[in-house]
Amino acid sequence: MQYLKQFGVILAFSLAGEILNRIIPLPIPASIYGIVLLFIALMTGIVKLEHVDKAGTFLIEIMPVMFIPAAVGLVEAWGIISRSAVAFIITTAVSTIIVIACAGLATQAVIRLQRRKRHD
Repeated sequence: MQYLKQFGVILAFSLAGEILNRIIPLPIPASIYGIVLLFIALMTGIVKLEHVDKAGTFLIEIMPVMFIPAAVGLVEAWGIISRSAVAFIITTAVSTIIVIACAGLATQAVIRLQRRKRHD
């Protein structure tokens, strides 16, 4: 029952993201709106971590399963994709490097901020 309640909280924020996506005419996916709203609610204490912790952990653990349909779709569309395979590979490689660099820089910034807080 605890998982259902926690999953319901996550779904409520997902729904709020969908509503914001319809209201605000920006090219931002609804899932981003929802996750930002959940983040703000967690940071402000409106939602406690205990309200979403176990369901969130479960969703992260099964995340690889969610990529199976996308991978099957790529295999089925190989005839179309193969014409631009080099462009896809280059784009994937470059974007992966950029994401890794941004994640590393963000992690370093958070570590520096935490160290400053400890020394203050």
